[in-house]
Amino acid sequence: MLSYLNIKNANYIRNASVDMLIDNAVESNEGVIGHNGALMVDTGEFSGRIPKDKFIVEEDFSSNNIWWGDINHPISEENFNHLYNKVIETYNNLDKDFYVFDGFAGDDKKNSINVRMVTKKAWQSLFVNNMFIRPEQSDLEDFTPDFTIINAFDVKEKDWKEFGLNSENFIVFNLKRKIAIIGGTEYAGEMKKGIFSIMHYYLPLKNVLSMHCSANVSKDLTESALFFGLSGTGKTTLSTNADRPLIGDDEHGWSDDGIFNFEGGCYAKAINLDKEKEPEIYNAIRHGSLLENVVYDLETKEVDFDDNSKSENSRICYPINFIENSLGSKGLPSAGPHPNAVIFLTCDAYGIMPPVARLDAHQAMYHFISGYTAKMAGTETGVVNPVAAFSPCYGGPFLTLHPLVYAKLLQEKLAKHQAPIYLVNTGWSGSSAISGSKRIDLNLTKHIIDLITDGKLNFSDSARDKFFNLDIPLNLEGLDNDFLVPDRGWDNLDEYYKTGNMLTELFNENFKKFDISDSDILNAGPKIQSGGI
Repeated sequence: MLSYLNIKNANYIRNASVDMLIDNAVESNEGVIGHNGALMVDTGEFSGRIPKDKFIVEEDFSSNNIWWGDINHPISEENFNHLYNKVIETYNNLDKDFYVFDGFAGDDKKNSINVRMVTKKAWQSLFVNNMFIRPEQSDLEDFTPDFTIINAFDVKEKDWKEFGLNSENFIVFNLKRKIAIIGGTEYAGEMKKGIFSIMHYYLPLKNVLSMHCSANVSKDLTESALFFGLSGTGKTTLSTNADRPLIGDDEHGWSDDGIFNFEGGCYAKAINLDKEKEPEIYNAIRHGSLLENVVYDLETKEVDFDDNSKSENSRICYPINFIENSLGSKGLPSAGPHPNAVIFLTCDAYGIMPPVARLDAHQAMYHFISGYTAKMAGTETGVVNPVAAFSPCYGGPFLTLHPLVYAKLLQEKLAKHQAPIYLVNTGWSGSSAISGSKRIDLNLTKHIIDLITDGKLNFSDSARDKFFNLDIPLNLEGLDNDFLVPDRGWDNLDEYYKTGNMLTELFNENFKKFDISDSDILNAGPKIQSGGI
């Protein structure tokens, strides 16, 4: 079955049961069982992705499509073959069982791909079993993988400079051979995001938009909503709604038939997890789920979710049906109709962007390509003040094609299905974070989201935002009118204009790297303003 990979070792377990994987992981000292029943593991040196070590083989099959640069680094076929042979040799020399998981990415039969994951550790196979769509036994009889990832976390390349690498670690995709290899890192997220990167390549070529977003659906399953946003913007929190079943929390496609989840599970952050604030996620931690890099009491095995001494990126991995109010828990496909609302989430720490605005088609493309939020103090080492962060299409590290490809697809989908698009600021408005003022109250943001998804956001009385020229409502039920207009909250208008112009310059400078000449898109960005007192 693995001969196409040149793996001759037949000591593998295919699609092992959850119980077997957990038992084998414990017996092999890969992890321990926590007080809540979840398997707990440490991922060693890396507790997050290593984007500088991600490469794509440069060859005639795909090279003309790839967006080469800081995200996608080229590597030669010759150097890939060297690394690949090194990885395969370690599998052929294994004197213990290894694991094969066969399953699917994409809960839409027209647009799913067959994925195969080869791993050396049982817990890694549990991870992919949780994260991808699990097959029926009948699906495995004639299963042929469309893409294979081979995880060799224990393989490093000491002569990395000689082979065109940036370090001794590597994640290398060969699109022609439909294979990827992982070496030097045990962080399981590389497997999940590896397949996401592949979907980002293949689906747009079929006119299907691949998206880094969460999604939910109305109770009657007739209306869906998309939530784009970077870490810390509230993407997971705001899409998890007791009145709207969850489709998925991270990765979706938008086809001619509607939207669909890529995954069969969730991979949520565990740091500072609060049972009262996020009960759905907390209650998903049980037998069958996986905890990565959490701190726990050695005797009781009770987790301290507030302890970041191992990582700021501790994670929980669980099947999506562990979320009570999800389509998966109801035995339904994780798919929904064309959205009646598309929401861009940003955490603007500078206090310039409005709490909610409506975007036109060109503004949507501009902000989608920009993918703006702000990193807050304490989120990363050395960040002591808010720092503007941009990630194209709200998922820059996973893009394989130019951002404009995805933006044009989004524009086409929005136009065809008449889906309104909104920008919601979950950060600060009317003052900046460094002023000591509080972030926009979560309940206010939830109220805005409810107005959007219920189709009750009223723009009959509206104005234009000063810097971004966005259409903002002036009168919404349950909200202070002054709250809706950022400059009304600033005590010092000179400071408002100074801060707004600074943010404008950051947007403009970031947008230059995309080399976009379309004047309509360029004119949709913010403009320097004069004013003050």
